[in-house]
Amino acid sequence: MRFLPSSPRGRKGVVIGLIVAVVLAASAYGLDLLVNARTFQFYGGLTHRVDVPDKVVALTFDDGPDPAGAVGLLDSLAAAGVPATFYLTGRELERNPDLGARIATAGHEVGNHSYSHERMVFVSAETVATEIERTDALIRRTGYRGEITFRPPHGKKLLALPRYLADHRRRTIMWDVEPDSYPEVAASASGIVEHTAEHVRPGSIVLLHGMYQSRATTRQAVVPLVERLRGLGYRFVTVSELLARRP
Repeated sequence: MRFLPSSPRGRKGVVIGLIVAVVLAASAYGLDLLVNARTFQFYGGLTHRVDVPDKVVALTFDDGPDPAGAVGLLDSLAAAGVPATFYLTGRELERNPDLGARIATAGHEVGNHSYSHERMVFVSAETVATEIERTDALIRRTGYRGEITFRPPHGKKLLALPRYLADHRRRTIMWDVEPDSYPEVAASASGIVEHTAEHVRPGSIVLLHGMYQSRATTRQAVVPLVERLRGLGYRFVTVSELLARRP
């Protein structure tokens, strides 16, 4: 092979370098898969859907509360007559406590999505505790008194976060349907509806983002999405209600 050095020692060095590069690339790829896995973590319980025989589904909304979308989402859910689970960040709850209270008063479940919404992967146990406990306190100030489930920011977790949740007997909540995470799907409300209807199963947890100004199509999709799933025989529950149905 022309690109290899002529000396045996030089060729050996090139081969070792290539092997190291391949190992490092494979390790990085494997770590990325682990950090983003929806169905596996090293510690504690993780739920991305619940295997149930009846057609129930949980709608979940991440981020916020933000004035650009909170009121519109709540109005749409009220018009559709369905409960949802809102995974809110502590930072935005501090900025908009009235919106957090309105979500809780409307009867929706309020979940913890960390305080800062930073990736909680290579972080200390102290950072994890602060992010979660600070947000728990802000959630309680909304008037919400139910179970506070937790969803990792960006869905990423590795060691410290799952360990904290396991030690405190709390589950990591992921999802199995995410229609507005794909630009080609989120380009229209009908795309969000059709994608969800195609991929939903009994016990699905649907991830949506509707709080920010840029998520208008998600807000527009809520009512037709509920109508479409009802037409398929689905009923709507919160994440905690869905967890209570686990075998």
